[in-house]
Amino acid sequence: MNIAYGIVGGLLALFYFYAGTLKVIRSRDQLRPMMTWVDRIPRPALRALGAVETLGATGLVLPPLTGIAPSLAPAAAIGFALLRIGASTLHLSGRDRRIALNTGLIVVTAVTIWLAVQL
Repeated sequence: MNIAYGIVGGLLALFYFYAGTLKVIRSRDQLRPMMTWVDRIPRPALRALGAVETLGATGLVLPPLTGIAPSLAPAAAIGFALLRIGASTLHLSGRDRRIALNTGLIVVTAVTIWLAVQL
């Protein structure tokens, strides 16, 4: 079970760490080709979202690795599930029907939650 969580949780953390870092360091013009929704939220909210994603990715990986506060891993995964639900709502409200990535991430996050609870 630890190996399965390490793989699934690690990949999910890698995705969110990458996406969060991009939101923190890149400008809207640089993000727009990948994230068409960036103009619909304020810039400070975009930066805060990136910081939350980066910290959440850390919360998925570090607690199981160190054994310190292991309950943070399922909490981080639940936070990502809520984040994805909000992201789907934002995409659908803007008539952006490309939510396949969100759907896939919700499924992977659900598996990560289940695996994290089993740790």
